[in-house]
Amino acid sequence: MPTLPRERPEPPEPHQPSQAHEARRTAESFGADAHRYDQARPRYPDDLVARIVAGSPGPEVLDVGCGTGIAARQFQAAGCTVVGLDPDARMADPARARGLPVEVATFEAWDPAGRTFDTVIAAQSWHWVDPAVGAAKAARVLRPNGRLAIFGHVFEPPAEVAEPFAAAFRRVAPESPFSSQPARRPLETYQAGYAKIADTIRETGRFSAPEQWRYDWDRPYTRDQWLDLLPTTGALTRLHPDQLTEILAAVGHAIDTLGGRFTMHYTTLATTATRTAAP
Repeated sequence: MPTLPRERPEPPEPHQPSQAHEARRTAESFGADAHRYDQARPRYPDDLVARIVAGSPGPEVLDVGCGTGIAARQFQAAGCTVVGLDPDARMADPARARGLPVEVATFEAWDPAGRTFDTVIAAQSWHWVDPAVGAAKAARVLRPNGRLAIFGHVFEPPAEVAEPFAAAFRRVAPESPFSSQPARRPLETYQAGYAKIADTIRETGRFSAPEQWRYDWDRPYTRDQWLDLLPTTGALTRLHPDQLTEILAAVGHAIDTLGGRFTMHYTTLATTATRTAAP
């Protein structure tokens, strides 16, 4: 996995408890600056949201790992009623402040209290869900023909930005598990991850054949916009302020050499399936 693209880094296998603990600490670090996270993180393609809504039997949505409600607000704007679920109360607070009801729990431990939904979404959060539990639980809380949609961004800055970042990160945080990762990785790496998600959905026997969707789009960033987003990534949320300052200075200098701005190419990938009518 590259240092930057993921909203949250891929957790280790469950049989590695010390690494699992470290991954959980990283997952729980995003709430340290939830406001910045909400303002800086990119939204999702409107066409993706519309396609999910159109393929669902009704408007009631459960957003697993909703964070500050970035995806949830887009589904609300599309006419859906959304319930958010997130394990970090600090992330839930901004979502609630903007009108999203959020329940604080992991998806695995969450009690739906008999509720079912037309759609279950997970926007760059499914890699925190136990794969042996997540798809089966989604099937239990979905109505017949309800849709499970798991999606997220792949974003790799240009090499002129990514390489100075990686070099600075290795220099100031050599002990970090992120320091050994390459600056950039091919899209195929992420496509393979979404194909693996499709396999876990298929193995439940409760869904139609999973589909793989892809949306490509670009977004320009100024130096300040990118430096605002970077501290919200999993590689940086747990660094000491001095370490963060040094990394941001290196990245800022790299962007300055590009004229103070660059264009990011995004690919948003999705794995989606509908729950079969059989109980």
